[in-house]
Amino acid sequence: MTLLVLGLIVFIGVHAVPMMTDLRDSLRARLGAGGYRIAFTIASLAGFALLVYGYGAARAEGSPLLYDPPVWMRHVTMLLMLPVFVFLVASGAPTGRIKKAVKHPMVLAVKIWALAHLLANGDLASVLLFASFLAWAVIDRISLKRRPATLGGAAAGAPSAAGDIVSLVVGLGLYLAFVFYLHELLIGVPVV
Repeated sequence: MTLLVLGLIVFIGVHAVPMMTDLRDSLRARLGAGGYRIAFTIASLAGFALLVYGYGAARAEGSPLLYDPPVWMRHVTMLLMLPVFVFLVASGAPTGRIKKAVKHPMVLAVKIWALAHLLANGDLASVLLFASFLAWAVIDRISLKRRPATLGGAAAGAPSAAGDIVSLVVGLGLYLAFVFYLHELLIGVPVV
């Protein structure tokens, strides 16, 4: 459990830096734009590796059960994951109506992903992981409203149909691949 907590502190801590504009600007000035990106990436990857390994280890050791969700909640989780994939793709796709309406599709995807998994997982390791990501995403979204548009504001420009087509087609394709092929391979748990 220690590695999971350490990984969460590092990963979410690094992703909290952009919310603290004075700290972010100070780091960019000291490291340069490229150095800041490299340090951000390295720290993010280290935190991610720690939390993935720590989560797996905590579950293998038998993370204590805090609540026991009903079995049907897994199906609700899988249904909620569909827009997650669409929003994740929309965050990197050309601006379409989806990206324009949602404003911050990746942050919304993280919120839905975390909430969906809290509904289906009641062990301590899962609650720590998903509640931490949900809390970060809520705080980040509030922070994004207060930051200048150039540092994370809503997508600018007229929406294009291409952005929506890419988001829907690729997002749905990734969702189906995840449900039918990748979930058990990556997570170790069959979908049904």
